[in-house]
Amino acid sequence: MITLSPSLLSADLSRLGEEIRCVTDAGATYIHIDVMDGAFVKSISYGMPVIKSIRKCTDAVFDVHLMIEEPIRYIDDFAVSGADIITVHQEACKDLPATIAAIKDSGKKAGVAIRPDTAVSVLEDIAGLVDMILVMTVYPGFGGQKFIPESLGRIRETKALLDSKGIKDMDIQVDGGIYLDNVRDVLDAGANVIVAGSSVFRGDAAANVAGFFEIFKEYQ
Repeated sequence: MITLSPSLLSADLSRLGEEIRCVTDAGATYIHIDVMDGAFVKSISYGMPVIKSIRKCTDAVFDVHLMIEEPIRYIDDFAVSGADIITVHQEACKDLPATIAAIKDSGKKAGVAIRPDTAVSVLEDIAGLVDMILVMTVYPGFGGQKFIPESLGRIRETKALLDSKGIKDMDIQVDGGIYLDNVRDVLDAGANVIVAGSSVFRGDAAANVAGFFEIFKEYQ
């Protein structure tokens, strides 16, 4: 199943509730929420209070991407705030299996993200423990970046790794620089959960969501 996860990093923060309703009314079932701590990445974004507040606005799946150092410290807090999927960075965890276990123990789905300069092979030992792999197609920390072309090979490599382990139903998410003119390339490479920020929230968000869904129909 192909899923669109609009990223709130590009939404109008002064009217988050309206922005969320707009894309969910247009058919989006996921909302991507980037949490940045100013340490793992240079930027700082919103945290638990904002997630808890917007949780009241929608029953959409909250796809929470933690770009923070040692996220194991805060797993329960994000779970209570309303996260449904909690994705952590391989590079930010001293004990990645323990962090994944903490997410599972909180009753949430677990994802692991890798930066563009991290070898896909680091997923070898944990691929069977998670629900989703996030292949970053830009360097984490800022919205609106240009898609890194070499990411297509990394998506294919991730898909091949999962196939080699007999893992057929794992979600492969991509995040960064995804637009209507290149989304087919990432779908063809093996991704099925598409994070889109500026390509959704710039201009007519409902029309932009519809544009992605029209392309997704080609893969049904």
